[in-house]
Amino acid sequence: MTTPWCWEYHRYDPKTERVVESLCTLGNGRFATRGAAPESGSDEIHYPATYLAGCYDHLTSTAAGHTVTNEDMVRLPDWTALRYRCLPDDAPPGDWLTPDHPTLRHYDVSLDLRTGTLVRRMLFHDAEGRRLGVTHTRLVHMADPHLAAQRTVLRAYGWKGSVEVVSLLDGDVVNDGVDRYRALAGRHLVEHRAGVGADGTAWLSCTTEDSRVRIGLAVRTSARPLATVAPACTSTSAAQTSVLPIRRGQPTVIVKTAALFSSLDRPAVDPASRSIEYAAHTPDFTSLLASHRGAWQRIWSEGELKIPGESGRILRLHAFHVLQTLSPHTAELDAGVPARGLHGEAYRGHVFWDELFVLPYLALHFPETARGVLMYRHRRLPAAREAARRRGAKGAMFPWQSGSSGAEETQRLHLNPRSGRWLADHSHLQHHVNSAIAWNVWQYGLATGDTAFMHGPGAELLLATARFWAGAAAWDADLGRYRIHGVVGPDEYHDAYPDAATPGIDDNAYTNVTAAWVVARALDLYGELPDARRCELRESLGAEADGELACWEDVSRRMYVPFHHDVISQFHGYGDLAELDWEKYRARYHDIRRLDRILEAEGDTPNRYQASKQADTLMLGYLFRPAELDRLFARLGYGFDDELWRRTVAYYARRTCHGSTLSSLVYGWVLAREQGADAWRYCREALTGDITDVQGGTTGEGIHLGAMGGTLDLVERGIVGLAPGTDGLLIDPVPLRDIPRSTFTLCYHGHRGVRVRFRPGRIGVSVPPSSHGPVCLMLPEERRERIAAGEERWFRLPPG
Repeated sequence: MTTPWCWEYHRYDPKTERVVESLCTLGNGRFATRGAAPESGSDEIHYPATYLAGCYDHLTSTAAGHTVTNEDMVRLPDWTALRYRCLPDDAPPGDWLTPDHPTLRHYDVSLDLRTGTLVRRMLFHDAEGRRLGVTHTRLVHMADPHLAAQRTVLRAYGWKGSVEVVSLLDGDVVNDGVDRYRALAGRHLVEHRAGVGADGTAWLSCTTEDSRVRIGLAVRTSARPLATVAPACTSTSAAQTSVLPIRRGQPTVIVKTAALFSSLDRPAVDPASRSIEYAAHTPDFTSLLASHRGAWQRIWSEGELKIPGESGRILRLHAFHVLQTLSPHTAELDAGVPARGLHGEAYRGHVFWDELFVLPYLALHFPETARGVLMYRHRRLPAAREAARRRGAKGAMFPWQSGSSGAEETQRLHLNPRSGRWLADHSHLQHHVNSAIAWNVWQYGLATGDTAFMHGPGAELLLATARFWAGAAAWDADLGRYRIHGVVGPDEYHDAYPDAATPGIDDNAYTNVTAAWVVARALDLYGELPDARRCELRESLGAEADGELACWEDVSRRMYVPFHHDVISQFHGYGDLAELDWEKYRARYHDIRRLDRILEAEGDTPNRYQASKQADTLMLGYLFRPAELDRLFARLGYGFDDELWRRTVAYYARRTCHGSTLSSLVYGWVLAREQGADAWRYCREALTGDITDVQGGTTGEGIHLGAMGGTLDLVERGIVGLAPGTDGLLIDPVPLRDIPRSTFTLCYHGHRGVRVRFRPGRIGVSVPPSSHGPVCLMLPEERRERIAAGEERWFRLPPG
């Protein structure tokens, strides 16, 4: 039965099994294992895989006659594999059983979000009336980030005999979970060694080909009733085979407990020996399950988000996957926000700008984890500075796709599956990732009041990105404004002007406005710093410090923003592009989300049309409230009002095909804030994007972490209007009939357990007892309130 805390699948469908595997992934922030059936190996239906946060490797391939090097998040050895078959007393041995076996009669998968456990139940029924019930219970331990475990219970009905069980630790794996990457090299693990110790612990060690990350995995397999185990090892795997008696009323139980270590761990260890020692001394499954549940209980107490109905159930699933990818353990790691989580190999496990959509939730619930994500960027600040230097720029130029080192990992060629052609990829020109990082720094500071971070790493990140934007802005004497040339905006479909010899477009409105905002905030933070710290940062700028800072002020006030037809232009010249015959393409192809692939296969390009992949200019409404946009445009010397914004929203709504899961999220957000009629349609699509695989086959390659985190932020920051500000915690709700109430617990300026309850027409805030000062609230109609520690208060909201 479906409950608010369970995500269930009641039948086996090979066509959607990879989606189930992604959505049933279990993780603890350090590593994650896809929810694949342990009976099945990698094939067109199943893809068992485990990924370790921050574990990347480079391989070189040949594509379209070009030599290309790609960095991938590495697929690790499979610790879950378990094979079994029935050995009846009165019949020959049966087949090895899998969900694809014709005798499967019942199949049920249940993901318990409250406890972070995955249960798979199957019933096999052969022609002779013999039945075998199978129940797998799996966890990736949230309390101890090195452990995972799987318990399998086999029950015989209508027969007796034995079962032959093979517990396998399989290191013969390659990265081939994404169809369009399969022509490229994917065998990252080398130098395998495997064995089975005297105590029965199977172990495997290997190393990544190029990055030389050493991996150690050990699995302790126990069974009840006890049986003799026959070990067998190859160069890449370790297997343990046993024959166990089974009869009615006496189930057979097999438990696999895995320990994972790597050379990325601190303090440094030998991964192989440490994993063997760890696995040999782990508690039994019942004890592991109890401590695992306790850890999840603590996490949910801080990440609470209660929404009634189906929307609340989906949001809880989204929070679950965000917290499995970015748990409190992540704060201790050198790991960013992988766009597809630790759930699959799409986007090669790279870090894009998705923390922009995830970090607001983390900063208000798990500030240490948010800080850890920002420190991932700070550690790569030297690489970003070097990238800017090589380009002849100043400051720091962060890569669009980041992995292990902080170098640009964006592919230079990508495959269009529709045409089969390999095409030049210019998405590395999306320098707006710099603004995303700066915005995250600023939001974290507002949410936490973490002065040590803001005056230290935060100031370095913010000033370095501001310096890049100030240097990238070129003065146009005719316009009397600064312009930014040769970029790609969030839209991605427009990477050049029609028939242009060089890639990039000019004056992307989102890029220009956010760049001006970054420079202004950098000046604000610089002005707040102690004199000694200011002096230190000025020395890092060098002899040009005074002139640069004066220029920053000018750039922050005179950046160019293009307009056409009384709306904000997505970029300079957007209004001059041809209009697309949308109805023709919808009628011909039905699903036109990937319009770029359709047009390229026809010998055309979206560069010729006013047709956008996803929200671009409208991203301004995601980052900034209308009042903030008003102030920002006024600082730039432009008029801005509600009518201009409404016209701009309506203009792009007719010209966007939503080829990204982030697009419906942003549209839903913007329309909800302005009470647009279509708000819930977009919000609903954002909520269901992964569970319905709306992009058509992409969820099986990994969930969309930015969209999932963004829906949590949609409720808190979008609908409830909860946002940390310079004067306190801002609360400015907008009514949305489909999400009429919500409750969540957050952490604000050191107060842990602040509870916010939003109800129609009123809002309640309670602050737990502590030694911290009162929480300042900024309510609608410019009301200012203070809630002392240990106090709860309710406030009525103005009608509408």
